[in-house]
Parts: sequence; C-alpha cells; structure tokens
Amino acid sequence: MSEREISSAVIRRLPRYYRYLGELLENNVVRISSKELSIRMKVTASQIRQDLNNFGGFGQQGYGYNVEYLHDEIGKILGLDATQNMIIIGAGNLGQALANYDFDRIGFKVIGIFDINPRLEGLAVRGVEIQMVDTLEQFIKDHEIHVATLTVPKKQARSIAKQLETWGIRAIWNFAPTDLHLSEDVCVKNVHLDESLMTLSYNLRHRGKEKYSYKSYMED
Repeated sequence: MSEREISSAVIRRLPRYYRYLGELLENNVVRISSKELSIRMKVTASQIRQDLNNFGGFGQQGYGYNVEYLHDEIGKILGLDATQNMIIIGAGNLGQALANYDFDRIGFKVIGIFDINPRLEGLAVRGVEIQMVDTLEQFIKDHEIHVATLTVPKKQARSIAKQLETWGIRAIWNFAPTDLHLSEDVCVKNVHLDESLMTLSYNLRHRGKEKYSYKSYMED
C-alpha cells in the first residue's frame, strides 16, 4: 500500500504508538499483545492491528509484538532514523523555549536561531547563537536546511513562510497564530496553542456531561 493511501487519522496516531512503545522499552518490556497495548493506549485492539497492517503488520500470532522492533520500525516510518537539521525563526520566549527542548532524541537538531531584534544577536541557546534574519537565506543554502520552526507574530508569518519556500524550506512547524497555506511542495503543521487551551477549557466545563469514544480521543 502506498503512503498516499494511508489515512491522515492513522498517520496522526503513529507518534502516539511510538511514544507508548518507547515507555515500554524504558520499563524493559520485551513483547506486548495488541490487547495489552490497547489497554494502555485506550484504543481498541482491532484498531491497533488495522493501523499497523497498513505498514506490514509487524506482529506474530500467539506472540504479539516485539516492542523494540516495532518501536524502531515505526520510527523509520516516521522518518526518525535520519537527523534533520532545523532552524527557529523568532527568538522570543517561545522560540527560546523550543530551542531549549531536546529534539535530538526524535531526529531533529536545532542548528540556527534567527530574529530581527539586534539586542538578541550573539546570545546563545544550548550553544546555538541567535543571528539576524538578514543572514537567513544564505544560512539555509549553506547548510541545506529543509525544516523551519516559526514563532513570529501573525503579520510576519505569511511573508516569511513564502520566502522560506523560495529558499528551499520544505517543512514548516508554525506556531504563529495564523494558518499558513503554501504550495503542495511544502509540508506545514499549524500549531495553535490557544485552540488547545480552549479545548481543555471546554472539557473542563463539560467534565462528566459527555463521554468520548476511544476513536474521538485518538483523533483529537
């Protein structure tokens, strides 16, 4: 089955499988059945089997899944077996917080941080110095960067994103409070922190009034 035939819902669940399997590895669990995994993840065993069958199955009848092998294979499917250099544009509080995060463990390495504020120039976050945006184009070309994180104001996000596309960026992790819509050649993940918090607020207010199925929980 080609990747184009894999549903977006299945793709969204893959990082969750990877995380739970990683926790099992940390606890020295060698193998696990789909039923046992379903109890931990609060998703049906049949859903787990269906999802994994999209990529070959990986399980053995009567044995279940080898945790380390399945963790590694899902990592390869997610592209985590190769390191991707990443830049962050916007060195404010959020940008610096992201720069301090350990992305190396999932295959992303922050090698450049950029901003327009001259007072930030030369400051280092985890050993990476903040540079001015006027050096951005050349830096991308010199280091063959394909992944960028945006933590800039809404008004600047769209114009910067379009420039990044022309400079060879092929994936944007966007934290600006606006959706970016670029060509099909650029993968964009729009992350809206306020929407996530509003969803939490809704669930808090309606706690106990509604019951959510495993399916809806998995696809949020």
